Amino acid sequence: MEDNRILLSKKDMPRKWYNIQADLAHPLPPPLNPGTGKPATPEDFAAIFPMSLIEQEVSTVRWIDIPEEILNILSIWRPTPLIRARRLEKFLDTPARIYFKDESVSPPGSHKPNTAIAQAYYNKKAGTKRLATETGAGQWGSALAFATNFFGLECVVYMVKVSYEQKPYRRSLMQIWKAQIFPSPSTRTKTGKMILEKDPNCPGSLGIAISEAIEDTVTSKDTKYSLGSVLNHVLMHQSIIGLETKKQLMQIGEKPDIMIGCCGGGSNFAGFVFPFIFDEDLNKDRKIRFIGTEPTACPTLTKGPYRYDFGDTAQMTPLIKMFTLGHNFVPPGIHAGGLRYHGMAPLVSLLAQEKIVEAASFHQRAIFEAAVTFARAEGRIPAPETAHAVRAAIDEAIKCKQEKVARTIVFNYSGHGFFDLGAYDKYFADKLEDYEYPKDKIEEALKELPQVE
Repeated sequence: MEDNRILLSKKDMPRKWYNIQADLAHPLPPPLNPGTGKPATPEDFAAIFPMSLIEQEVSTVRWIDIPEEILNILSIWRPTPLIRARRLEKFLDTPARIYFKDESVSPPGSHKPNTAIAQAYYNKKAGTKRLATETGAGQWGSALAFATNFFGLECVVYMVKVSYEQKPYRRSLMQIWKAQIFPSPSTRTKTGKMILEKDPNCPGSLGIAISEAIEDTVTSKDTKYSLGSVLNHVLMHQSIIGLETKKQLMQIGEKPDIMIGCCGGGSNFAGFVFPFIFDEDLNKDRKIRFIGTEPTACPTLTKGPYRYDFGDTAQMTPLIKMFTLGHNFVPPGIHAGGLRYHGMAPLVSLLAQEKIVEAASFHQRAIFEAAVTFARAEGRIPAPETAHAVRAAIDEAIKCKQEKVARTIVFNYSGHGFFDLGAYDKYFADKLEDYEYPKDKIEEALKELPQVE
C-alpha cells in the first residue's frame, strides 16, 4: 500500500517565522502618509494595530521567534501534510511529479489561521478587547473568529456582500465562533451608507469592506483592526507553510522546479514560496519558477500598474506601492471571493516587478474545470481560490508531457471547497458566469490613482 503523504512530527514544526525583508536586494518602498506624502511612521498605524505587530511590519530581522502560546494552538493541526498527487499524474499521463501542501486541514479549512492565531495573540497581550476585520469569501473571517474565540476577544466581520449571499455556511462558522457578521457595504458605517446611496445594489469589494472595518476600529472603544493578507507581518506569519514544505521535500530528496499559489492579497502564495526564493542551496541559480495565479476578472498582477495606491476604497490607509487596479475598482462577482482585491501585497509586488516571481490569470469556468478534474482524480474538492493554483499546476504538468520533461511541481492547496458547492452546481448546470477582463472598469478606476511617484 503506497503512502503518498510526507508527514512531519510536532517537533519538526518551525519555531521561527522567516522575514524575507532581510534578504531583499532592494528595500521595500515605504508606505506614505497621504497627508504629507512622507514615509508613514509607526505612530500612523498605532490607532489600528498593536505596537508588537507594527514592529514586525517594519522589521528587517531574518528570523522572528514564534511564541509558545501560538505554537500550542497551531499544533492542533500543524504540521500539515505534503501530498504527492499520483492519481492526478496518472490521469494526465504526465512525467511531472506533482505535490500539494494541504492547508485545508485546519479547523476553518484554509491557511488563514496561521496568521489569525498570531494576530489574536498579540492583540490580547496588548489589551485589545475587540477586533474588526473584513473578509472576501469568508475564509479569513472564519479564521479570525476561530482565533478570537480561543483568546476571549470579540470579533466583528464585514463580509463582501456578494460572498455573504453566495456562502452562507461561512457565516455559520463565524457565528459558531461568536463573531458578528455584516454584509458590506453595510448601513453601520458612513462609508457603507455613502456607497449604498450611490448604488443600492453594490455587490461590495474587499476595498470597501476594509474601509468599513477600519472606520469601525477608529470609532469604537478597545478595538483594533486585523487584516488577513497584504501586510508584511501577515506574510511572515504564513512563512510556516513554506518552511514546513522545505523540510518535507528534503525528507524525500526532492527539489521544486515550479511552485504555485493563488494570489488575492498575496499571503498564502508568499508564505509558501518566500522561504525558497533566496535559499542558496535550493535556488542558487534562481531556477525555480514561482507562479502566482489570479482571476481574469480581477487581474492585479497581470494587468495592473506598479504604483502607489490606497489599500481601501475610502482612502483611510497609508499609500502603499503595489500592483493595483485602483482603489475604487469593484470586480465582478466571481465565486473566488478571496481573490477579488484591487491590490497586491507590497512584498509580492516588488518581487513581481523585479521578475523574481511571475503571474498567470484564468477565467472562472477554466478554474472550475481544473477543480473538478482534481477532485475526480484525488478525491479532494478545492476552494475556488485554490482552484486557480490547481489550474496552473495541471497546465504545467501538461507542458511537461508535451515537452517530455519530468519537472517537480509543488502547489499550495490553500483551502477546501465544501462551502462552495453551490458554485460547483452552477458549473455542472452550465450557468457559471465567465466574466471577461473588465477593461473599461479598470481603466476608469486607474484614472483615480493618487499622483505619487
